[in-house]
Amino acid sequence: MRTSTNPLTTVRNLGILAHVDAGKTTVTERILYTTGTTYKRGEVHDGTTVTDFDPQERDRGITIFAAAVSCSWDGHRINLIDTPGHVDFADEVERSLRVLDGAVAVFDAVAGVEPQSESVWRQADRHGVPRIAFVNKMDRAGADLDTAVASIRDRLHPVPLVTQLPIGTEDGFTGVVDLLRMRALVWADGADTPEEGPVPDALSEEAARRRRLLEEAVAERHPAALEEFCDRETLTAATLAAALRDLTRTGDGVVVLCGSAYRNRGVEPLLDAVVAYLPSPLDVPPVRGTHDGADEERPADPAAPMAALAFKVNATPTGRLTYLRVYSGTIEKGDTVRDAGTGRTERVGRLLRVRADRHDPLERAVAGDIVAVIGLKGARAGSTLCASDAPLVLEPPGVAEPVVHVAVEARRATDTDRLASALARLTEEDPSLAVRTDPETGQTVLSGMGELHLEVAVERVRREHGLEVTVGRPGVAYRETVGAGVTGFVHRHVKQDGGAGQFAHVVLDVEPREEGGFEFRSTVVGGRVPQEFVRAVEAGCRDALAEGPLGGHPVTGLRVTLTDGQTHVKDSSDTAFRTAGRFGLRDALRASRMVLLEPVVEVTVTVPEDAVGGVLGDLAARRGRVTGSETRGGAAVVTATVPLAELFGYATRLRSRTQGRGTFTARPTGYAPAPAEAPAR
Repeated sequence: MRTSTNPLTTVRNLGILAHVDAGKTTVTERILYTTGTTYKRGEVHDGTTVTDFDPQERDRGITIFAAAVSCSWDGHRINLIDTPGHVDFADEVERSLRVLDGAVAVFDAVAGVEPQSESVWRQADRHGVPRIAFVNKMDRAGADLDTAVASIRDRLHPVPLVTQLPIGTEDGFTGVVDLLRMRALVWADGADTPEEGPVPDALSEEAARRRRLLEEAVAERHPAALEEFCDRETLTAATLAAALRDLTRTGDGVVVLCGSAYRNRGVEPLLDAVVAYLPSPLDVPPVRGTHDGADEERPADPAAPMAALAFKVNATPTGRLTYLRVYSGTIEKGDTVRDAGTGRTERVGRLLRVRADRHDPLERAVAGDIVAVIGLKGARAGSTLCASDAPLVLEPPGVAEPVVHVAVEARRATDTDRLASALARLTEEDPSLAVRTDPETGQTVLSGMGELHLEVAVERVRREHGLEVTVGRPGVAYRETVGAGVTGFVHRHVKQDGGAGQFAHVVLDVEPREEGGFEFRSTVVGGRVPQEFVRAVEAGCRDALAEGPLGGHPVTGLRVTLTDGQTHVKDSSDTAFRTAGRFGLRDALRASRMVLLEPVVEVTVTVPEDAVGGVLGDLAARRGRVTGSETRGGAAVVTATVPLAELFGYATRLRSRTQGRGTFTARPTGYAPAPAEAPAR
């Protein structure tokens, strides 16, 4: 039974999400400072932040790795993950969202919704993570809360429920009017806490109007609020707060607050909103998993069988640190747990409460906790750890396919084995990195999500392992698809070399699939191909997708239909039909008209208005297709779709064209047909 005395009601697991440079890390630092977790304000530009503790993060001034911290506010424990904002590290965001109950989305008050803001918002949508919005940098020139809220409404399509009115504009921003309690919160220069007072006379009429709009928007979407609104023609602060909590947790509305994290204005109301509106582990549905093919649920109950998901691994030279979200049960120091995926047992050496790169020892962790564990040898990101007598497999976070690759070699031949070990450790920590050996050249190829992603990975090899490496030019990951397929393609697999033979006869139709991916179906009738052999044919077809006929690239965007076949009473088997499926589809693809696909990205370029012409010409030369242009905050913002291969070195080119005043961001949008002159391999 859930009661208010359950300690889980005072836990909040949340992430900070935003576009790069919107101020996520500064918001996190101010939360730590305001809650008394740190005693000095960390600054990104000084390299003194708690969560951006990696040397590369401090050098580059961006968040690269998701960092977990824990703090307390108003009797609640807040487990907070500061996530990266750069698109190359979207996989870190994906793994974090998989284990979070809520999030704070941070927006720039000048730029509003930016490309990566949109991407992380969609990621949170997929995971069903409730959010509140914080419009940051209200002290900047050009900052406008209403414009930022309009961009949230227009581009992200939630119902924004604005609960504050700013006091002052731009550099004169000093505080906010709390529209729930109709009070003013003002931060004096250098003050860490706000002074509470009545709404300023100059804002009283506007505050009343906005309070009325908030009440109407809430009553429209919340039955209990509507009932009170109809009876009294207004809503009490308590009713409004309860309705906002419900609308946030169902996703029917998004509470919007504002402030300036850098000046430490607006952080306390943000923390109050986190506690008031975002869910506890008890407010989200029980975690679902599978055991022996059947679905099971585990409640957020310390007394239930233990189930936890590993979402991040740090393989340091002194040992492995595995980050866990405990969904049910209790885990204690010294416990033996089971890795549900591999069946191996692991021993929990130590449990730690996390504060970025600093840790406090724990004796036990319970349902709802996010903790780190020392002593697990085989667990990977996505592994389920559970009680040995109550196995359960939780759905792991999705892993995006790498789109860029470089060849990496040790400068000294004697370091080849050390390089292989270093790369293996990198892929253990970051599943979105992949390492393979090119069969033609024998080179080691490192693949990742973007140019910066690979730069960071290679720099880690150099810094952390002391290796000198040579890096080739970046290349992109092409795909192949079917432009026009074949019908009634016959493949007969017969093998007789003594003993039991192999026989499988299949007839395949191959056609394009507009929505991408791969679909297999069977229309065989009369039992001409038994069901177990149909599954084997599908497995063989999936094997054939690994290498297409144009250049050995993975194949996507096709539908294969097994229309007919034959079996032999003795020689037919799963192996024979899997082989027939593999070679049959391979030959059918050779007979089809194939199309080479290349990854494309949406690029948003922000430049001074006098540089727009040169930027447009450069984008056209890179095969870019301009999709939009607008003026925002005195600068021109150009949006275009550009092949990823054409963007290598673009940052340097843009800086030179705009005298260092231009910036750009990019986010993947999928694949498009490549021109005929594109390399096949």
